[in-house]
Parts: sequence; structure tokens; C-alpha cells
Amino acid sequence: MVSTSNVFSSYSVNDLDAAQSFYGDVVGLEVDRTPMGLDLHLESGGHVFLYPKKAHVAASYTVLNFGVDDVEAAVDELVGKGVQFERYVGFDQDAKGISRSPDGPAIAWFKDPARNVLAILSNP
Repeated sequence: MVSTSNVFSSYSVNDLDAAQSFYGDVVGLEVDRTPMGLDLHLESGGHVFLYPKKAHVAASYTVLNFGVDDVEAAVDELVGKGVQFERYVGFDQDAKGISRSPDGPAIAWFKDPARNVLAILSNP
């Protein structure tokens, strides 16, 4: 049987140094460098592994979601650190790039240095 005691997600990046700086200094995660890549420690106790890939192709979908109590404050904080938020066709987004739908959480998308899509969204 498959064990679920150590489940984690992983995705590729094209520059470990840039990813370590971004996830550690900008996003504020604890980041450990390992011989094989980066281990991002999440406050929930989980972790995400980032590995280098020479032929990296950025994910065109959201690979990591950050649930927060105040989406607008989180967006403002990241913008203050130089993060640019994405705009997507079909989503009604405000001036800050936040989409507020009656059918779902407030959400705003941004990209890491490897162009993988990340999101800030309101906690349920």
C-alpha cells in the first residue's frame, strides 16, 4: 500500500540561486539547499521540492497556492518586493490583479523567476 506519511509536491526551475532568493527573501519561506535542489518548508509542516532542469518549461497552471487571511495585504506586500501580478483573459481582476468571484475565493496570480505560476488566495 502507498504510504501518505511523507507526501510532497515538486516542480522544476531553471536557476536554483534565483529560486532560493525568490522563495526565501521575497515569499518568506524557509528554504534548504540540498544536493538535488531546494526544499521549501511550509508553515503547515509540509514541504515542496524544487529541482533544476536544463530544459525547464514553466508550468502554465498554478503549481503552488498560498492561502492567506487578507489577499489584498499579501498582494501589497509582494508588490512592495517587486513582484508583478498576472492578468488572465476571462477573469475580472481589479487594479491590483485580484479576482473576486462570488463562486470562489479572492485570488491573484504571480510567477517565480522560472515563470511557474503561483497564487495568493483567500482562506476559506
